[in-house]
Amino acid sequence: MTIRPFRTAAVAALAAVLLGAGALPAAAARPYPPSVLAGHADSLHPEDAVWDAAHGRFLVGSLRHGTVSVVRPDGSVRTLVDDPEHLVSVVGIQIDRARGRVLVANADPGVGLRHDPARVVAGIGAYDLESGRRIFYTDLAAVAADGGRHFANDLVLGPDGEAYVTDSFAPVMYRVRPDGSATVLVRDARLAAPVGGFGLNGIVRVGRTLLVGKYDDGTLWRVSIDRPGELRQVAVTGGDRPVGLDGLLRTRDGVLHGVTNRLGGGGSDTVVELRSADGWRSAVLTARPAPDPALTAVVAGPGEAAYTLSGRMDLLFAGVLDDRFTLRRL
Repeated sequence: MTIRPFRTAAVAALAAVLLGAGALPAAAARPYPPSVLAGHADSLHPEDAVWDAAHGRFLVGSLRHGTVSVVRPDGSVRTLVDDPEHLVSVVGIQIDRARGRVLVANADPGVGLRHDPARVVAGIGAYDLESGRRIFYTDLAAVAADGGRHFANDLVLGPDGEAYVTDSFAPVMYRVRPDGSATVLVRDARLAAPVGGFGLNGIVRVGRTLLVGKYDDGTLWRVSIDRPGELRQVAVTGGDRPVGLDGLLRTRDGVLHGVTNRLGGGGSDTVVELRSADGWRSAVLTARPAPDPALTAVVAGPGEAAYTLSGRMDLLFAGVLDDRFTLRRL
């Protein structure tokens, strides 16, 4: 069964014609992005999104198709990146503005059209923001070189253009240089995933410190880029541990925003905020109910805006395809 939303493309096209003819005032044009961007695309199921400031647009990945798409003002999409040679399911995505590229974390959760149970898929790809052309692709499972299960999940850019990538199936984080060469940054048993479940997930950077969330138990960890052996758990107070902790975003006011979901079975659908007064040795948690089901990311928008993303992963993992996704301003 495929759930089909009402389509507005024809209405939007008519409005564009009328505006071009001067039949409607300029004030009638809807701003982009609106406070709620109702996206629609054939079973896209995005897990992450990113604001492309250079082009004034959102980009979304696809867990189902393994692509990256541009979101138009009417919520429809056009494909920017399609690399069937490498990409199975696009999970985390990040913009490298200095180099005009989009970076994607690639994995195989088993729900994509390119799913291959015989392969271990965990990698990072870099693609041109204008053309979608591949710049490099790095097999991170090969970098881990342990013969185990791997799942590249989220990534963040470092101060020198490196990317730092989490692995949800292994207790590993990777450092990927701008030329695509990569090494293991951290390998620590405390970051291990449960059998058959997800461990490391969302990641953000605070100066030269990385903050990483662990999905299965809701713990938060900090690691120095310069001294990665000094891995420490952040002491979190103020509420129950945020089990099912998924995407993270640190805003300019220093607040760490996150979402939790029940996709792994043990969490709940909430939006959380974490604040620290001691350099992220400890943090205070607040939580509220999520506005949409199965949120997986918090995304920086234009200016000070931040958005949550629901790509209806709950339906996808239940075997039901859905054309809808929602970006909603916090």
